[in-house]
Amino acid sequence: MVTPESELTEDERGGLELVRETGGIHQSEFWKELDVSSRKGSRIVESLADKGLIQREETVYEGHNTYHLTPAPRDLDFSLLMAGDMLSPFIGDEEVDPHSDAFSQWVMNLAYEE
Repeated sequence: MVTPESELTEDERGGLELVRETGGIHQSEFWKELDVSSRKGSRIVESLADKGLIQREETVYEGHNTYHLTPAPRDLDFSLLMAGDMLSPFIGDEEVDPHSDAFSQWVMNLAYEE
């Protein structure tokens, strides 16, 4: 069950932001970064995990048992990258010329979608 972020406390929002910004952090570092006690940090982690916003996995870090916290996967809407059956030309490693025929065709497919 994922709780809307608007229903989080200020501490929970800060904790979630930290986990998302780092892409993953050990719980033993989490509470230090938030400048809260380890007890309060544990409560924040437990609350975020119970709400489905982060995932935690047991691990050993610097010789101590702890948890590694990562952002929970979110439902992503990949349809925003599509125009009809064409994938956006901005997806990939190479530079895309916004004046190219491929880009123009993709934009035209967006315009004519029903």
